[in-house]
Amino acid sequence: MTEGDSPTIARRRVRLALREARESAGLTQNQVAEEMEWSTSKVIRIENGDVSISANDLRSVLTFLGIRDKSTVADLLAATRIARTRQRAWYLADEFHTTLTGDMRKLIEYEVEATEIRSYSIYFIPGPLQTRDYATALMSRFEEELSEEQRTRRVDARMRRREALLSRADSLQIMVMVDESVLRRTIGGPAVFADQLRDLRKNVQDGTIRIRMVPFSLDASVTNNASFDLLTMSGGEALYRETGLGDEMVEDQATAAKHHARYSRVWGEAADEEDTIQFIEAQIKELERAVTDGSRRQ
Repeated sequence: MTEGDSPTIARRRVRLALREARESAGLTQNQVAEEMEWSTSKVIRIENGDVSISANDLRSVLTFLGIRDKSTVADLLAATRIARTRQRAWYLADEFHTTLTGDMRKLIEYEVEATEIRSYSIYFIPGPLQTRDYATALMSRFEEELSEEQRTRRVDARMRRREALLSRADSLQIMVMVDESVLRRTIGGPAVFADQLRDLRKNVQDGTIRIRMVPFSLDASVTNNASFDLLTMSGGEALYRETGLGDEMVEDQATAAKHHARYSRVWGEAADEEDTIQFIEAQIKELERAVTDGSRRQ
């Protein structure tokens, strides 16, 4: 029901409906822009969710795209009125807007609305589950690409995401699947990584998250060497994925469904929660010994 939509979900419903209608009509964004006497960038921003469309513009473009069913039009008009009530969120502030990618900002926005999040990582602990020290150590690896201020802002953003997600344990299911290497890679050194693993263990034991490890011995390909998050919302699923070269938000439902199916299959094949926690505890003990040995040598 539109009445129950948040501004985020309402805006997403409108822009996806417009994009699907345009594609079904076989029209390009340029063609829509020319007919509506808009700039092409305006069409792109509306379809990307960067801006909300006005009710008058919506009526005109729906007519052009051949959407005339009264109930459909009324529903989308109601949704766009809700969408335009969006308050300025923290991640849209200038200091974050210039640091985070557009797709990352959209991910943060969707995380607030998600009822389920399925995360898969091949290199590091997923962002919202990182401790500040771990996140800071990880960001230090990007000193050539990002300034010190940008790295600090990204760490701050991760801490805000962490607080927002972990406080919603009663209404949000978080499933985390990581490659074994993630639980072995001592980012930040033994002391920092041990603290990170203890924090991860606590969140599992508290029931805040579920976690499974994909062991080296399991020949299972989840994705093409890319970490990703699947977010389930009232309007469907969204897929956020990233590599070392960039990130993207994919809202094609067929693509999201394929990732969901593969995730579910490998989740069933991976080490279960009990075995994963035992592995984490063994890693913590090994790291603690390394910290103790290091202190003795000093």
